[in-house]
Amino acid sequence: MDILLIAGLWLDGSAWDDVVPRLTELGHRPVPLTLPGQGDGAASATLDDQVAAVVAAVDAAPGKPLVVGHSAAVSLAWAAADARPEKVAGVAMIGGFPAGDGRAYADFLPVHEGWMPFPGWEPFEGPDAADLDDDARKRFAAAALPVPEAVVKGVVRLTDERRFEVPVTLVCPEFTPAQAREWIAAGDSPELARVTRLDCVDIDSGHWPMLTSPFPLALLLAGVADLHADT
Repeated sequence: MDILLIAGLWLDGSAWDDVVPRLTELGHRPVPLTLPGQGDGAASATLDDQVAAVVAAVDAAPGKPLVVGHSAAVSLAWAAADARPEKVAGVAMIGGFPAGDGRAYADFLPVHEGWMPFPGWEPFEGPDAADLDDDARKRFAAAALPVPEAVVKGVVRLTDERRFEVPVTLVCPEFTPAQAREWIAAGDSPELARVTRLDCVDIDSGHWPMLTSPFPLALLLAGVADLHADT
């Protein structure tokens, strides 16, 4: 199965470099995506541009792909399921909850001169970054890509309620499946509350398991893909 991989803010397709070989060994076709505005200097790139790129990757897949979104990019994966509910085998959401229709994509950190730069580690102290040592933090910060303002302030648009019939696996890194279900039951994620088939699975990592736990993450994603291979 094709597995489309979408990394979160400040990352591009290279974030999956340690996950891709393992997924290939496990018999799948990983497709890490680098989207408009990710390292190409295109400050004019918009959220709609990024959604369109993900939908185009879905359309290009020979069968129904598993669409994987990480952190804020779970909203991109979910938008693809909304745009192509009949063509997406499942969505895996790593460490994030999708924004609902009419909500801003990721407008929660300062923007400077048209870009949202990586803010440093202070906002992520605690479970998010506990498994990143000093060297890993320095490498991450040095490679972090600023995100265009029109992406982070873009408004999510969801129009097809058939998206709720697409199976969703919520991968829980810095929080537990029990916590995730509590938050959803409390109304913190109206989108996931309406999903017909929602699985919450644990992974022992911080917020960036593709960097700190690539082999366990690959095994988990391969298992999800295998589960939906015949859908």
